[in-house]
This record gives sequence, structure tokens and C-alpha cells, in this order.
Amino acid sequence: MTKPKVLISDKMDPNAARIFEERGCDVDVKPGMTPDELKAVIGQYDGLAIRSATTVTAEILDAATNLKVIGRAGIGVDNVDIPYASGKGVVVMNTPFGNSITTAEHAIAMIMAMARQIPAADRRTQAGEWPKNDFMGVEVTGKTLGLIGAGNIGSIVASRAQGLKMKVVAYDPFLTPDRAVEMGVEKVDLETLLARADFITLHTPLTDETRNILSAENLARTKKGVRIVNCARGGLIDEAALAEALDSGQVAGAALDVFQTEPAKDSPLFGKPNFICTPHLGASTNEAQVNVALQVAEQMADYLVNGGVTNALNMPSLSAEEAPKLKPYMKLAENLGSLVGQLAHGNLTKISIEREGAAAELSGKPIEGAVLAGLMRQYSDTVNMVNAPYLAKERGLDIRSVRHEKEGTYNTLIRVTVGTEQGDRSVAGTLFGADAPRLVEIFGVGIEAELAGNMLYIVNEDAPGFIGRIGTLLGENGINIGTFHLGRRQAGGEAVLLLSVDQPIPQEIVRQACALEGVKVVTPLAF
Repeated sequence: MTKPKVLISDKMDPNAARIFEERGCDVDVKPGMTPDELKAVIGQYDGLAIRSATTVTAEILDAATNLKVIGRAGIGVDNVDIPYASGKGVVVMNTPFGNSITTAEHAIAMIMAMARQIPAADRRTQAGEWPKNDFMGVEVTGKTLGLIGAGNIGSIVASRAQGLKMKVVAYDPFLTPDRAVEMGVEKVDLETLLARADFITLHTPLTDETRNILSAENLARTKKGVRIVNCARGGLIDEAALAEALDSGQVAGAALDVFQTEPAKDSPLFGKPNFICTPHLGASTNEAQVNVALQVAEQMADYLVNGGVTNALNMPSLSAEEAPKLKPYMKLAENLGSLVGQLAHGNLTKISIEREGAAAELSGKPIEGAVLAGLMRQYSDTVNMVNAPYLAKERGLDIRSVRHEKEGTYNTLIRVTVGTEQGDRSVAGTLFGADAPRLVEIFGVGIEAELAGNMLYIVNEDAPGFIGRIGTLLGENGINIGTFHLGRRQAGGEAVLLLSVDQPIPQEIVRQACALEGVKVVTPLAF
């Protein structure tokens, strides 16, 4: 039997090659290749192990005629065209937790460097000065650290900060009261965190909800003299607004390891006396590099030799026998999780995944993983069907999987219910023709719809003329309606409209729709 052949195209710990060989793979180590050189040889390989230097484009994937798996030693996969890889049948894996301790420690180091102005003091002392009276630092003991994002890395930062005798308050939509108690932090809303924190550190992915979470408006709401650290993702902070806040004294200091544009050759922050930065070093320790290299080698070898799937970004953990039957259920489950995640706002405390009829006869774990991946993808840019359950449990989300043998109205059904501060919210779906996922119920209202592309969810009073008003609004703004689905609790009561459109709905149109007579809720959706 021919051994799978793997190419390591970036500099990586040498033990990675050893693991591939020990587990039955042939491996070539060729770091530093140009794109043309990689394109010329990639057709020979079953697996490609990379870090951040290699960019896997559509052109490279077209040449990769035998490629089965790409493994990224690290978290970010911006250098891989994942949709195109999926279309080519190539599994893309990463190692989402290998850098956690290293990144958390870097954030703590930034806090201390800021508090004692170490970089500036070092530069001037080495320049032959003795500026003892020019640097007056602050103690971190007794100060309040505001944690934006209390997941894996954030929880480690909280633990280290508590060791420095800091008080920790945390804002995270998925942080439950029980988990907050376990971490020893106080759960607060964002406005409270901004007002109370002496130091703020960000540990959240970059999503539509978190982009510029520290905007000019939010920076103005911070406690005067706050110090800010970002070792998570560029784009979480409005850098121009931060520069102005540093100038005004609203922000006493800032320390960034990440920037909106990288490599950061220019920034309005550069040159500020109260600003320090590093070139994306959060994961740059010997230990972290060894960890991610060994993990990616283990995962890729397991897939190539045994068919095991771990930390895949574009496929669930499935055996070859299960995949064909489960595939449409996985799509339905992921869509239901995504739908409830986009609509059920606020703190989620629990989730129940129920399977009825034919769905109850299938393996529950892949379906549960798909639901959680859809749900958690609203809050994390590295989630997949394998690590989604871990991320959900890490945030204290109570997960229940329920199997009902008897059929209900439909011969197969998946129901997803989440617990929120406003009560339970439930959505349900079925399969038409054995492989066509359909929504059949949303928050207690029966409605039949395909969940795909850009959509608009509207709750309104059931009264004549509304359909004409919403259709006119969209039409006048050049937005074409693809499908139109209606449901209501009772005549003259609350009605639900779910329509698909050909392009994303601008926020201004959402605002205008909210202002229409009888409208209660307008939420744009994306699948």
C-alpha cells in the first residue's frame, strides 16, 4: 500500500516531520518556496502542512490534483481559500487551542509594559539618559481589568490577572452566571465594563458584532485614563479613534499586537508616546510553535491513514459510511443553529436539540455539533463542528440532546431550543424529499421556508397593506425579493415574514423597515 505523501511548506518544528513518518506518511520539508514553485510540485502530495507564510489560493488548489487535507499549524486560516478547498473536496484543519497560553501571557506582558512604561524607559536609558523622574507608572494591584471575551484565552488572562490581585469584570454574550462564578469574575454588560475598567483587554474574534467594538463612541464611554490591550484580532478597535483618545488623555495608554492591516507599515498610532506595539507576536513562543506543529501533524496523519477528522473547518467528524445519510441533516441542523443564534439575542444559558422520527435513528453527535457550529459561528471566527461543543461548554452553556422515537406532524424533525433571559426560543425544521432542508416553525409560528443566502426576518401586526409596504420599500431601493414566506399565530395577531433577497440588506433599509406601521422586529439574516 502506497504511503500518503505530505509536504511541509513552512518553517515548522522538526518533530512534526517525525510524527508524520512514525504514523505512516512520507514527508518532504521544503519551506520558503515561491507560489510558482509550490504550484509545480503540489500535485504530488496528499497533505499540505503550513503556517502563515504559505498562501493556498484557488490556483494552487487547481494544481493540487491529489490533495486531500491542508493543516494549518495555528488558529488563523486567512491564507487558505476554504470555500474553494471545500469545492475541491480538500479538508482544511487548524489547531485552534495550541496558542492559548502564549497569547494570554502576551496580553499580561502588554499590561505590565504599559503600566510601567517599560519600552520608552528602556529606549531613553540605552540612549545614555537617566530619565528617572520622567516615568511615573501605575500599580495593577487592586485595579479593575475589563475582559471583552471570556472564552479560552480570556479565561486564562482572567486567571493570571487575579494572580496579580486585579479585579476582573467580563463582557461576553455566552458567559453564563455559573461560568462567571467558576472563573471568579463579575459578568457585566459592555457599557458597565467601559465605565469601570482601569485596563481593558480584548479576547474575542472579529465578527460583524465585534468589528470596531471599541469605536469612537465606546472609547468616549470608557473611564478616563483607561489603558487598552488588543492581542486578539485587528479590526476590533477603531485605530484612528484610539489615536485621538490617546492624544486627548481619555485613554492613558494602548498596547496592540494586532492591527487592522498587517503587516502594519503605517498607523495613526505610531509615534504616540503612550502607545506600544508588537508585530503579531501573541503565538510566538517556542512552546506554542512546538504545540501547534505536533498537533497539526497528528491530526493530518490520523486523517490520511485512518480517516479520523479533528478540528476540521469545512467538514464534520464523520465516518465514510455515515456521511451520505447525515449530510442533509447536517445542513438542516447548522441552519437551525445559525437562525436561532442570529435571532435569540442576549445571554444564552442552555440549548436543547431534539430529534424526532427518522432523525432520531441517526447519530446525535454530528447533528449536535452542526447545530452548535451554526450557533457559535455568530460569535467565533474559528469555530467548526468539532470544537463548537467545546466552545459552548467552556462558556457554561447547558447542552441537552433529546431523542423522540415517535413521529410527530413530520416523519423527521429537528428542533432547537435556546434559553434566554426573555425565555425559551425554539425553531424547527424537516427534510423534504429526503435531502431538502426546510424550516417549518420559528418561535412558535408555523412557517415553511428554505434557509439560504441573504434573508430578512420581520415580526409585524397582521393587518392589510403591510406586504405592499415592505415590497414597495425594497423595490424602491433596488432590492429584489427571491422568496416570500408568511406565518401568523392568529388572524389579526402577530405575523412573521421571512423573505430571501438577492443581496445583503443595508442598515439604512433595515431602519426604514423598522419605521413602517405595525412593525415590531426587523432582523437581516445570512446563511
